[in-house]
Amino acid sequence: MVAGSAADRVTTDDEEEPRTAFATALRSAIATSGLSLDRIQARLLARGASVSVTALSYWQSGKRQPERQSSLSAVRVLEEVLAIPAGSLLSLLPPPRPRGASSRRSRATTEQPLTFPLEALQALLEKVGAPNALEQHHQLKLVGLHDLCEIAEDGGQRAVTARAVFQAGADGQDRWLLVYAQGDPEAGPPVLNTLRNCHVGRAEVDDEHGLTVAELLFDRPIDRGETHLIEYSLTNPGPPYPECRNTHYREFRRPVREYLLEIRFDSDTVPEKCWQYSRQGTSPLDRRDLKLDQNNGVHAVALDFGPGVFGIDWEY
Repeated sequence: MVAGSAADRVTTDDEEEPRTAFATALRSAIATSGLSLDRIQARLLARGASVSVTALSYWQSGKRQPERQSSLSAVRVLEEVLAIPAGSLLSLLPPPRPRGASSRRSRATTEQPLTFPLEALQALLEKVGAPNALEQHHQLKLVGLHDLCEIAEDGGQRAVTARAVFQAGADGQDRWLLVYAQGDPEAGPPVLNTLRNCHVGRAEVDDEHGLTVAELLFDRPIDRGETHLIEYSLTNPGPPYPECRNTHYREFRRPVREYLLEIRFDSDTVPEKCWQYSRQGTSPLDRRDLKLDQNNGVHAVALDFGPGVFGIDWEY
C-alpha cells in the first residue's frame, strides 16, 4: 500500500530546454560566487528564505526546478545572494503549471496511480531487506485504517497521523512495511514517529522522488487470527509546509475492509469545495461531493475496497 499527498512533477519535452537553461545558469552562478551549497543555504535563511541543500543541489543538476510559490520567492533571494542581475534565473523558468481541479485529478487518479518510478520503490525495498514485497503473498491482512491529514495555514501538509489494525494469517507476524510518497520532494522527507505498539526498524529515503520506505516493527509478534493495532505519524517542518496540490490519497494494492480518511484544514485556509474520489482496477472514476463540518474538516469512508486508489481533493 502506498500513501501520498500528490504526484511529483513530470517534465515534458517542451520543458526540457527551460529546465536545462535554468540549471546551467545556476551552476555557473554558484561556481562564480565561490560559495558552497551550505553557505548559500545559510545566507538564504538569514534573508528569510528556507531552501534545503538537497533542493539547491537538484536545481543546479536539473533533476528538479523551483515550482511552488515559496521556491520561486527563494530564487529571487538566491539571485541576490549570488550577486547576479534580478530576474536572470527566474526568467529561465517556464510558467507555473495549472492548479485547477481537473489537472489535480488527472495526476492522482490515473489508472497507474504510482507517483514515482516503480524502480525507485524496488530499490528501497531491496535496501530494507524486502525485495519481493510487491509480489509475495502476505500473511498480514489490513483490516482497518484511519488517516488524519492536517493542512496548514499556507495550504501545505503539516502532518498525517495513521492508525491501522492488522490480522495475522499465520503465526509470528511482527512487522508492516510503510511506503510513503511525499508530494513535494523539494521539501525533503517527513519525520516518521511511532505513537503506539510499534517502532521503526530499517528505513530508507529516496530524496529525488520524495519516497520513504520503513519497517514498522510490532511490540510483539502476533499469531494466526490475532489482531494488532499500531499508530504512527509523518510530520513536516514548516512553514512553508510541503505543497500537497490539494489532494491526499492512499493506493491499496490489496483489499482493505475499512478505510477512513479525514482532512482537517487550518481556519485560515478553508476550501470552497471538497470531494472524494476512487477507482478500482479499470472501473470508471467514482467522485462524490463532501461538505465541511463545524471543525473545518471533511471525511470519507471506503468499505471492502481495493485494489485501487481512494482520496479526497479540494479547491479554494
